[in-house]
Amino acid sequence: MTGPLVPFREFVLKVHSRCDLACDHCYVYEHADQSWLTRPKTISDEAISWTARRLAEHATTHALPSLTVILHGGEPLLAGPARLRRVCEELGSALNGIAELDLRIHTNGVQLSPRYLDLFDEFHVRVGISLDGDRAANDRHRLFANGRSSHPMVMRAVELLREERYRHLDLGLLCTVDIHNDPVAVHDALAGLEPPLVDFLLPHATWDDPPPRPDGSPTAYADWLLTVFDRWTEQGRPMPVRMFASVLSSLNGGPSLTESLGLAPTDLVVIETDGQLEQVDSLKSAYEGAAATGFDVFHNTFDEVAAHPGVRARQLGLAGVSETCRRCPVVRSCGGGLYTHRYRSGSGPDSGADSGFDNPSVYCADLAALIRGIEERTAAATESPAVRAPDELLAAHQDLTRTLLAVLHDTLDGRGGALWDDAWRLAATVEADIPGAEALDTVLAHPYTRTWLVDALADVDAGRGLTGPAAERLGATVAAAAVRAGLDLPVPVAYRDGGLYLPTLGTVLLGGPGERGTAVVRATGDGFLVRRQEDAPGTELRIAPDEPEGPHWLPVRVLRRAPAPVLLLDDLDPLRDCFDAPATDRLEAEEADAWAHRVGEAWSLLADAVPGQAAEAALTLTTLTPLFTGDAEPGRHGPGALGVGPSAEANELALGLLSGFRRAKLRALGEVTDLYALDGTWEHRTPWGNEHVTFSRLLAETFERAGLGLYDPRFLTGVPEALDKIENAAEVTVDGKQLISAVRKEISGTRSAAEKNRGRSFPSSGRQVNVLASDQKVTFE
Repeated sequence: MTGPLVPFREFVLKVHSRCDLACDHCYVYEHADQSWLTRPKTISDEAISWTARRLAEHATTHALPSLTVILHGGEPLLAGPARLRRVCEELGSALNGIAELDLRIHTNGVQLSPRYLDLFDEFHVRVGISLDGDRAANDRHRLFANGRSSHPMVMRAVELLREERYRHLDLGLLCTVDIHNDPVAVHDALAGLEPPLVDFLLPHATWDDPPPRPDGSPTAYADWLLTVFDRWTEQGRPMPVRMFASVLSSLNGGPSLTESLGLAPTDLVVIETDGQLEQVDSLKSAYEGAAATGFDVFHNTFDEVAAHPGVRARQLGLAGVSETCRRCPVVRSCGGGLYTHRYRSGSGPDSGADSGFDNPSVYCADLAALIRGIEERTAAATESPAVRAPDELLAAHQDLTRTLLAVLHDTLDGRGGALWDDAWRLAATVEADIPGAEALDTVLAHPYTRTWLVDALADVDAGRGLTGPAAERLGATVAAAAVRAGLDLPVPVAYRDGGLYLPTLGTVLLGGPGERGTAVVRATGDGFLVRRQEDAPGTELRIAPDEPEGPHWLPVRVLRRAPAPVLLLDDLDPLRDCFDAPATDRLEAEEADAWAHRVGEAWSLLADAVPGQAAEAALTLTTLTPLFTGDAEPGRHGPGALGVGPSAEANELALGLLSGFRRAKLRALGEVTDLYALDGTWEHRTPWGNEHVTFSRLLAETFERAGLGLYDPRFLTGVPEALDKIENAAEVTVDGKQLISAVRKEISGTRSAAEKNRGRSFPSSGRQVNVLASDQKVTFE
């Protein structure tokens, strides 16, 4: 098996191997593996010391910041306070200064008392209690050997943990599902105790010893859990439920939160009372010796256990599940189910013991029904509004831009320089003014603001520091906002090569090439004043932003060619060169007029053929930048800009604008939503080229082709098939499915669009569709 070794971060330490209850569903005493009969009842001093030593060794080897140790049994409280104190002291002492120790104990609660909880408080041991619901549910399995109920004693333990002095130790409740119990009564009994967490556990079973299904239903356990989910939702989700939280997380592209679901590699190992090192304890349900590794704490390191084939099999993610599971669209959420639940004797290519796990879970139908049921119930609530509405997408990006600016400032931590500090202080003044805050939002929404922030953060994170132009951009941004709002506020701004650029406004020419310095920008009633710091007072340049180009002022041109929206034609911004093709230099006036005329003609074609997309593009696009080559493409970072090449004909430019807009929109969505997860794990065949591509590329090509197909229906070839592939793929999330639903609505009028566009002169259907081949997500800690 290949892949890096996954270090253990969670350790189950068996401190006592016997129990004071006789639960008939217990995997330790009632299932296939009966090795408990040969174990010492209580862990020895030697086993404790060697365990502590191995933990410290493992944490040091892998530089682990923390380790979780769960004290377990049998019933761990039977070890007694003195033995438990010894365990806590030895482990804490060994890991002191190496890694943080997260100590926990899982108990049936029968023996819990203040003397134990005082000890746990001293060593910060959090307590999880097993409770299957109300008395009727709990007494179905959790009884003493003489048949006496354990419920009153467990309830006393739970109430003790709810006392103010012990509440911080409460880890929550573990409930084993029994479909004979009333799911609503179980939920209400647990919720009434106000636990910090509830963990529902499917009873351990295999294909050789399947779970009971009284009515024969293949989804009986899903039905039971979904009834609980409905009650939980109806009651306002009164406590976290790990199983439900895990499904909701994975549906939205996040990680699984439990070992029993998801594809995350296992990082757990068990230390028995005799020092034997074993795999996950639930394997005892499969067959005698299923959990054994042949290693112990006295002679072996945890790394040796991590390299064991049985452990490695549970660290392979997608490669570690059966072929049936790899093809299943919910595998990212269910992860093939708990490894133990996949066991079937005599199965697999080699028919050996280990190969018996190469199957779907015995709860396969239940897991699929549970995940789909939760998805159906929560899709509307969990969908990102940015996918539904263009204005929500713009708002999400504005929040992201402001967050990135705050992160950059915090990361600099006073190392931005004097100009940065002055600009940050003045930004607060602008923000405090209502017109100023609106103007600042306008300037921050300029697409190349994102280019600046992302590049600056990358430089700072890499230890390169903030370069001059990056440090100076904040001052120019604040000055542009102050000018837009008409605020009488002097803002120092750096200039380079004789030019002082104000985003969205234009460039003030203060000198010749190579000249640099600092100038002060101050708004007036009809424009703004600019004075170099070295110049005498009274020598300011007076600029009116809407005045034509002159010896001291190059305005950002504004396109006003109906039916095209009002757009900036930005051929000045120093950060505009963020496209695949190079940006042009400043256009001559005649070139700009011709360029604007072509855009107006192209937009007229779009408004006639695809009015919905033209209207959305008009809402979201703010800036066009001329490029030397190509058609139209989105920039590297911020949404709202397209780079546009010298397309010869309006029809070609219209198709290029539409293509660029679709790519820009998908990129923008990908930066603020989770459209998919696990990209590159599978490959998918494109219906139009029979090429096998990653999910992200299939999504990008399909989204682009669907948009282009409304203008030229020939692009719709294969799109319905691709939409089906995406909707049923394991990678797609709730947001991704929402996007596909929106695309289906877009193309639902294909026939009418085709009739409307019949006879239109289209470019060749062999035109290469440009796709976003990889993620460009903005991430930060």
